[in-house]
Amino acid sequence: MLTLYRPGDGFWHRLPAGPTAAVLMVIVLGVCLLPVSYISAAIAAAVCVACYAVPGTGLRELVRQLSVARWILVVTAAGQLLFLGPEDAVANTLRVAAAVVLSGLLALTTPVSELLDALERALAPLALLRLDPQRAALVLAVTLNTLPVLAGLARDVREAQRARGGGRSLRHFAMPFLVLALKHADALGDALTARGMR
Repeated sequence: MLTLYRPGDGFWHRLPAGPTAAVLMVIVLGVCLLPVSYISAAIAAAVCVACYAVPGTGLRELVRQLSVARWILVVTAAGQLLFLGPEDAVANTLRVAAAVVLSGLLALTTPVSELLDALERALAPLALLRLDPQRAALVLAVTLNTLPVLAGLARDVREAQRARGGGRSLRHFAMPFLVLALKHADALGDALTARGMR
């Protein structure tokens, strides 16, 4: 499986996978439950900065994660501005940003194998409902990695366009991006099939 993990020895790297996932999930949930206001937007931004500012991660990585998710944030902000107004747009967009960058932090600092093991243990009660905890854990791990992988593919297509002297045409971007995304999905499907997942 394609992994975004970057080895390191910072706080988030040393924390075991289960507690890391639990802490980040609680933080995201707490940010999402704040009332809609400019103050809650500032709190969401401060929480993200604090989580990335710890030694071993860095604010440069936070900026990179936000850059990867910029189009999601632009679309979210535009929709909120159109239907709800500026305060709601700012607060809700920063909530989405917090969820994206904190899930990115989990993927960057936790090896996929450890994350799968932790998710499998957490989802073990699903076996009582005749659901396979291994499959559920794998689906969650793949989901966590999908957005950053697609963002990386989009970046590669943009860089290839620039290298060839192409403009920023959406029409010229969409087809190569779609081909790469489908190739990635195909490779992921083949990898899962090879491991006995159907």
